[in-house]
Amino acid sequence: MLGGVLFVLATTLMSQTAKPTSQTAKPTTQGGAMAAQVTRGKQVYLQQCLACHQVDGLGVQGMNPPLAKAKAVLGDKAALIKIVLNGMQGVDIGGESYNGVMAPHRDLTDQEVADALTYVRNSFGNKASAVTAAQVKTIRATTKPPAQ
Repeated sequence: MLGGVLFVLATTLMSQTAKPTSQTAKPTTQGGAMAAQVTRGKQVYLQQCLACHQVDGLGVQGMNPPLAKAKAVLGDKAALIKIVLNGMQGVDIGGESYNGVMAPHRDLTDQEVADALTYVRNSFGNKASAVTAAQVKTIRATTKPPAQ
């Protein structure tokens, strides 16, 4: 029953976000390009991040940290990119421990990582600059994956 409800929710969210808008159809300005990147990033978020960080970006208490208004999301882009590429386990934020395991997402392209992070950095009450595929490429090239 719960699986069916989650499927319906995910399907509904995906169908609502797949509709092009005039902002995403022709990104001719820097703002339009960022809007297109946010739109693409939302799709990556729905596929890769939603289950743990939730539709509202508030995460799951004690398991997965919130992305909404989080210093880690709004701060150093390189550190944020490394988290996505290498994953992480256990973090303390504002005195609260989150013990979930975030799998590495090295399988995502540089553009997908950049888009997802730009979406997160501009959603859930966040407002921050875009992450570029070039930034992700640089971090990926200089960061070794953690030993298994």
